[in-house]
Amino acid sequence: MTENQVVLPAIELVSLVKEFTAHGETVQAVKGVDLRIGEGEFFSLLGPSGCGKTTTMRMIAGFDEPTSGEVHLHGENVTGVPPNRRDVNMVFQSYALFPHMSVAENVAFGLRRKGVAKDEVTRRVGEILEIVGLGGREKRRPGELSGGQQQRVALARALVNNPRALLLDEPLAALDLKLRQTMQVELKRIQREVGITFVFVTHDQGEALTMSDRIAVMNDGRVEQLGSPREIYEHPASKFVAGFIGTSNLLSGTVTELRDGAAVIGLGGDERIVVPARTTKVGSELELTVRPEKIDMRTEEPDGGRSRVRGTVTEVIYLGTSTNYNVRTSTGAEVVVFTQNASNANDIAVRGDSVWLSWEPRHSYAIGA
Repeated sequence: MTENQVVLPAIELVSLVKEFTAHGETVQAVKGVDLRIGEGEFFSLLGPSGCGKTTTMRMIAGFDEPTSGEVHLHGENVTGVPPNRRDVNMVFQSYALFPHMSVAENVAFGLRRKGVAKDEVTRRVGEILEIVGLGGREKRRPGELSGGQQQRVALARALVNNPRALLLDEPLAALDLKLRQTMQVELKRIQREVGITFVFVTHDQGEALTMSDRIAVMNDGRVEQLGSPREIYEHPASKFVAGFIGTSNLLSGTVTELRDGAAVIGLGGDERIVVPARTTKVGSELELTVRPEKIDMRTEEPDGGRSRVRGTVTEVIYLGTSTNYNVRTSTGAEVVVFTQNASNANDIAVRGDSVWLSWEPRHSYAIGA
């Protein structure tokens, strides 16, 4: 690629708005979304029910037309172009397989409708079934397959047409937890192997964090934050993102001191929270988040310049690989702490114990900083 060449995104959404009218009232489901999704990227639209993520995907596919704004696929404005003329395929939560057809017939259906030669159909169907892990099951019918296998058939049927992008609307939601976790890894493997753009809609934070190159967190029709899984988890841009992605402790207080590029929230006595924050000033209110696994919990007072807060254990929840502690701090805040259950570890505390919570200043993240 020469220096002057521009790399076009696989999908670009420009000021996308979608309005619906219900009972005489206009409701905005999508409110001015701007996104650029790269070629070969595994991109997730993540958010709670009703946030606009599925409506956004349906506008990419052409099933819904935007009220205003544009959808571009590989540099071409396809707003108003019908779904069958857009070089994308969609996999739905309900796999919509033909029960009377074999696996191979289901996968070949689209190719045969396009008039692809029989030998070519056989070759492409065989190749894609190997990629999705269904080699040797060509003659089975959907009713003879597990839920995970049926989902692979739906994937193969979409991928066999060689679309430029694949849209997946909560395709794992109907699977049990263990199979869903297995399919998350498999989906990412398949995406890497076929090398095309995947756009994945989900309300499950774990799915998005596991599979995505980038995530757009949506809330009330808008993109609240866009970034890599690590960026969104470690540095949430808003209170909503901090609360929605994983488990997060949301704390607040008044800045009492500025020290070496950090704000100090003094809580009285030896208690304090240290937050990297260069744009605040003494006397201002600061909201921050700290993840449960970043917090050390001890019965003895911690040393050094760490954040340090006293509290009382209100609940202990054993989860096998880890133990979760609920702690009410001296200021009345509720804090969750995760500790790993190592082979030589004993319970740190029991309900009613007084404890110290401490963490490195870099693990405090000022909301909106």
